[in-house]
Amino acid sequence: MGLCRGDIKPEACRSCLNDSTNSIKENCPNQKEAIEWYAECMLRYSNRSIFGVVETDPRYRFYNVNNVTSNVDDFYQVLNTLLRDLKDKAAAGGSRLKHATGNAAAPNFQTIYAQLQCTPDLSQTQCTSCLDVAMADIPRCCDGKQSAVFISPSCTLRFELYIFYEPSSPIADAPPPSPPPPSINNRTTTQGKKSNTSRTIIIVVVPTVAGVVLIISIYACLRGTKAKKKFQTLSAHEAVDEIATTESLQYDFNTIRVATDNFSVANKLGQGGFGAVYRGRLHNGEDIAVKRLSRDSGQGQQEFKNEVLLVAKLQHRNLVKLLGFCFDRNERLLVYEFAPNSSLDHFIFDPMKRANLDWNKRYKIIGGIARGLLYLHEDSRLRIIHRDLKASNILLDEEMNPKISDFGMARLFVVDQTQANTSRIVGTYGYMAPEYAMNGHFSVKSDVYSFGVLLLEIISGQKNNCFRDRENVQDLLNFAWKNWREGTASNVVDGVMRGGSTSEIMRCIHIALLCVQENSSDRPTMNSIVLMLNSNSVTLSVPSRPAFFLHSGIDESTTGSSGFVEASTKEASITDLFPR
Repeated sequence: MGLCRGDIKPEACRSCLNDSTNSIKENCPNQKEAIEWYAECMLRYSNRSIFGVVETDPRYRFYNVNNVTSNVDDFYQVLNTLLRDLKDKAAAGGSRLKHATGNAAAPNFQTIYAQLQCTPDLSQTQCTSCLDVAMADIPRCCDGKQSAVFISPSCTLRFELYIFYEPSSPIADAPPPSPPPPSINNRTTTQGKKSNTSRTIIIVVVPTVAGVVLIISIYACLRGTKAKKKFQTLSAHEAVDEIATTESLQYDFNTIRVATDNFSVANKLGQGGFGAVYRGRLHNGEDIAVKRLSRDSGQGQQEFKNEVLLVAKLQHRNLVKLLGFCFDRNERLLVYEFAPNSSLDHFIFDPMKRANLDWNKRYKIIGGIARGLLYLHEDSRLRIIHRDLKASNILLDEEMNPKISDFGMARLFVVDQTQANTSRIVGTYGYMAPEYAMNGHFSVKSDVYSFGVLLLEIISGQKNNCFRDRENVQDLLNFAWKNWREGTASNVVDGVMRGGSTSEIMRCIHIALLCVQENSSDRPTMNSIVLMLNSNSVTLSVPSRPAFFLHSGIDESTTGSSGFVEASTKEASITDLFPR
């Protein structure tokens, strides 16, 4: 298979492939499989069929060591939107060209340029799948970087802060990007032992005046039958790649036991639906949080390891990072990064602490949670539905940046099982969407409902299921809906909160009410919510009556038809929930 970058001229394409034809035989003599990437073309051969097959391994990443200097979240929001648009355009290409280039305006008067391409033998679905893997690599290797390049046998992706491609696409075949950024970091891989080694050599030249480093040649030689099998296995399992192995994530049980002082009560940070959480300190001084799962999940050791490996791949600035795990007899431990400011509920529901949360800090927390959920729903390779989003599952780092925790818990348990006395994984009273609470139906829209409740709690400083209006305990959603309809939504705002734009706060209340509508199809997606939060030009629709959570003292006649049953005001993940 010979493929040239979609924007270069035919003469340059022919020249690149001619050079590669000579060098691939020299660099990979007598191999049954080989791939060589140049700046403008790719050449590949194999003794097995490679046409119409998605192959994402081996893959390589290069990135600019320079970070985005400011407005990082805005920069990456623009980038993600641009890449999703170009992905669709490239995938929709015909059997001669699947290639797209484009640009978008970024913060600080910058412009992001991007180029995406698949080998044209792939179907639209296969091309989309390959580019999804490349896009999912961005937060893992290059989050916050100004530019990056991703190269794999079936597709390539590149973004820069300068135009690096020709504005038109004069040829009908093409692959990877050309110059990656200044000072690139790269990783090479070795597969197997002596008889089945994948050899990778990367040659770079000194940066030009413009600060660009050209990749002159990358080639991988796959030797013999064993190498062929290894190559195919990697391609079939996206989650396993060259930079993260099960062994690198596994901790010794004694190491964790010592770090937590044998899981002492003094080190216990809290108790959740999936188990207790302990603070620990490793011998190198690193602080960690250890979740000790409540009981055997029902999975075998290898299955549990595979699921942990998948969850560990999910990396985003607004997700708590899973550092690793421990599997020892019946013990299953998950090791996370430590969040020094504990969880959000310790701030917004504490009369003293929440006075220190002005509107700017609360709005920053709201935006971070929204971006984290968007990543789980649309941008990660696992497409996770959280199902238990609440204030206690939002951790805060030293700079009060929010990090969603427990986002992969459902994957670590078999269906209908969590802890010793439970029969199914559910959420928490007050945060659960009606269709989930009553019928067990969950979707991304059930997470949107939970986000809406959480948004109102952050604005009001009160819990949904024990909100107090003067001396009356009632539903926060009911209170917010009533005041919004009567034009007195300011009554919902926390009286101790300082500063903030009134219009911005009112807009957030409006968004929250859109999120908690009774009919799930009426709720916006997280993608729409992020746009609503970041742009006042997006017109908000009028919300309908929300689904209310009933308590004693609330007249059932004032609620919608799907009002929940009366419950304790104490927050806890619930179990044994059946449709009624």
